[in-house]
Amino acid sequence: MNDREFGQLIMRLINKENLTREETRDAFSVILEDKTTEMQQGAFLAALCSKGETREEVAGAWEAIYELDTAKVTVDTDTPLVENSGTGMDSFKTFNISTAASLVAAAGGVKMARHGARALTSVCGTVDMAEALGVDVECPVEIVARSILSAGIGLFNGMSPHVHPWALARILSKIHFGSTLNIAASLANPALPNIGVRGVYSKDLLLPVADVMHAIGYTKAIVFYGEINGTDLGIDEASVCGKTHLVEIDPDDKSRQFVLSPEELDLGPHQPDELMPDKDMNKEAARFVRLLQGKESGARVDATILNAALIFYISGKSNTIEHAVSLSREIIQAGDAYKVLEQWVQTQNRDPKKGLSRLKALSN
Repeated sequence: MNDREFGQLIMRLINKENLTREETRDAFSVILEDKTTEMQQGAFLAALCSKGETREEVAGAWEAIYELDTAKVTVDTDTPLVENSGTGMDSFKTFNISTAASLVAAAGGVKMARHGARALTSVCGTVDMAEALGVDVECPVEIVARSILSAGIGLFNGMSPHVHPWALARILSKIHFGSTLNIAASLANPALPNIGVRGVYSKDLLLPVADVMHAIGYTKAIVFYGEINGTDLGIDEASVCGKTHLVEIDPDDKSRQFVLSPEELDLGPHQPDELMPDKDMNKEAARFVRLLQGKESGARVDATILNAALIFYISGKSNTIEHAVSLSREIIQAGDAYKVLEQWVQTQNRDPKKGLSRLKALSN
């Protein structure tokens, strides 16, 4: 595809015309291989975002990223792998809720195969938090797979050349708006889990993302967008500061849309400023550790409980979200999630002694 043909695709998007999965895959292949100008690459992403992505377009983008720019690894486990991540680019920034929820879920027996990135618009990205805790975020994918098996959790760094060798870090480091790339790239998990919990930065993305997750092989998934009461802001997490809008899909591609309020689960509502991260990453990491040790209370704990509960629910560990909330609370209060964190730091590490020393310093 030459520059003129690529430009014609941009004009079609500007005119609100949808692309096929194949056309989108080919266009993203051009972007990933850097075969057109950066101006055209940015224009394509912006035009696609402005039009609104279809299921076929996101699937095409994912296909290009997974085929051309994703390391592959097999995690040989008897239980299904579960992924929990967000698209980022939400309009209200919180502490790293998804990582806390994943550790609680791992403490409850769920195998978490995570795929995240460093912060682009906040101070507390998934990779940034894991690194601050002592996890080796630049290790090969084989070490991550070993960690999933041994500790119940592992994190593939979406901006590491070990995970995406060619293009994603280059592109994501240069754009600061939500795009199809954020959605499709977050789905390009080297371990290909088949159960997913995913937050999105816009309510309009709930159904398209749920649809594409089924299209690329997820058998069960739950996608959500959280509101912040009294504002037009939102988060790519389940919210304890307002309603959460959710879409659930099952193996038959049937979807269920529903809304959760924190009041109905006795988890709020809370003031959103309680969820904001500290600008000092060391202080934020130390507070994160206290939460997992059962030494925190309030909005952060409730947000972790709610988001972990959705993992337990969709993975089949709990038949109802209400029961999953109780399970999450018990795990946090017992400090079991912190024990998993210690195992994670030790296992996903080329230098376990260094990682554990960093974690211990945060615990004092």
